[in-house]
Order: sequence, then C-alpha cells, then structure tokens
Amino acid sequence: MLVLDNDDVATAPAIKAEITAQHTLHGGTLYFLKHDSAATKTPMALSVFVPEGEGPFPVFLWLSGLTCTANNFTEKAGAYKKAAELGLIVVAPDTSPRGEGVANDDAYDMGQGAGFYVNATQSPWAAHFQMETYVTRDLLELIGAQFPTDMSRVGISGHSMGGHGALTLAMNHSNLFTSVSAFAPIASPVHCPWGQKAMAGYLGPNHDAWEIYDAAMRLARGKALSYDDILIDQGLADPFLDTQLMPHLLEQAAKVVGQKLTLRRHEGYDHSYYFIASFIDDHLEFHAARLKT
Repeated sequence: MLVLDNDDVATAPAIKAEITAQHTLHGGTLYFLKHDSAATKTPMALSVFVPEGEGPFPVFLWLSGLTCTANNFTEKAGAYKKAAELGLIVVAPDTSPRGEGVANDDAYDMGQGAGFYVNATQSPWAAHFQMETYVTRDLLELIGAQFPTDMSRVGISGHSMGGHGALTLAMNHSNLFTSVSAFAPIASPVHCPWGQKAMAGYLGPNHDAWEIYDAAMRLARGKALSYDDILIDQGLADPFLDTQLMPHLLEQAAKVVGQKLTLRRHEGYDHSYYFIASFIDDHLEFHAARLKT
C-alpha cells in the first residue's frame, strides 16, 4: 500500500493517508484511503475522487446512511462522471469508527455503521464515537493537506442518517461549508425511533443535548440562514418517510425563519441508492454553482 506524498497529490507531510486502491475513471482518479483519526482513535476509511487537472478544486463531501461504509456511495451513486465534468473533488468517508475494541450494538441502527455524526458523551461510546469532530476537523484537514483543493469551497450532502449529518454539521459549522443538500434526511432525530435510540445512547437522557443534532430544531433557530438555499430530495415510496424522516418538519421550520429550502418530492422513489443515482447529478450541479462563485 502506498502513502500519499509529494509525488502523488500530497502537499503536507504532517497528515498521512495510505492508498489501499486507486482507479482511473472519467479522466480523474478515485482513491480508496485509510488514515488514523485523532478524534475516533481508530483507523478511518474513505474514498476521494480527484478530477483531471491541476486544481485547486472545490470539494463535495458526502455522508452516507445507516449500515453504509465508505464504499456504498462510491460504488453505487454514479456520481463521478458529473463530478469530472464540473471539476469537483468528491469525498465519501465511513459512517463510524470500527474495529476490535470499538463499542457496538446488536441492531443496525446504533454502533459500528451508525455513528450519527455526533460527538458521543456517554460510555461506552464516548471513547471512539466522535464523528462530528472527525468530519469537521480530522477529515477536512486531511483533504486540505493531501489534495489540490480550495477548502474555502466545501459543500456537504448525505443520505438518511448522512442527510441528518450533512444538515446538522452545516448548521453547526457554517464557517466550514458553502452549500448543503440532502437525500431523504432524518429531519428531526428527537421525534423518530432511530434518532431517539441513538441520541439517548450517545448523548444521554437530557434532550437539551440532543437539540444541536436535530436539523429541524436548528433550522427553526435560524442556524442555516447563511445558506441561500437548501436542496432536499425525498421519495414518496420511501418506507421510512412518515415514521423516521418527516421532512415536513424542515419545511415548517424554514417557513418560521424565512430560510429558502427546496424540498422536491418524487412519486415512486424509495430509500435506496437507485433513488440517489437518479438525482445525484442535480445535487452536484447545485453545489458546483455555489462553490464556483
């Protein structure tokens, strides 16, 4: 396995990542990487697509949903042809810390594969599940150091749990992100079974601690007003629409504070990567329009 260095795309020796695989496609290069995270205290996996050219390129950061790894979006979304055309670096990290000694749950909706992009405060999760800090510090520092990027131009998006992560991280760290979108996001973890289980486990019983990771509640407090628009796509055949996702709560919150939010509802589309692949080009174009101005 190779380590990125100045002969590849690296520019800063302080932050290292191992290349576990790489492929040429659409004129650019797709890297599969592994690096050590100070936040999670574990190795973390990710993929990075770099378009053809010298850069610097803006960054499209994708956060995946429950049970996903760094490979799901990479292999299923079909994003790289459009990313190459638009000149976007595409970054897709894993959804949680993993490995021996990392806490886990018997169910799919918590633990490894289900980090919820929060900083856990409760045992046994707090030792490794620091996904908010991982994404907003370790991951962005790695990308900025190792690739030909302009880190003042980063857009964030995601699906389901990752849509929740994209929205809340964009609202809580608006200085880091220029644009934000989501596919079928968990709009309000405080009000759905997935979120209630994860928030109670990772953050404890105090609901005040949950609020900073609830997109609808953050939006209602005006935490997205630095963004000119938020693009959200939702399939109406999604089996989780009414019980887990509840995007209407985002619409209601946006109206309260006067935040522009474009929520597109699609007949017949479900919660799968077929849905994501159908509209990912729209999201890449949405971000490119904002990242290149």
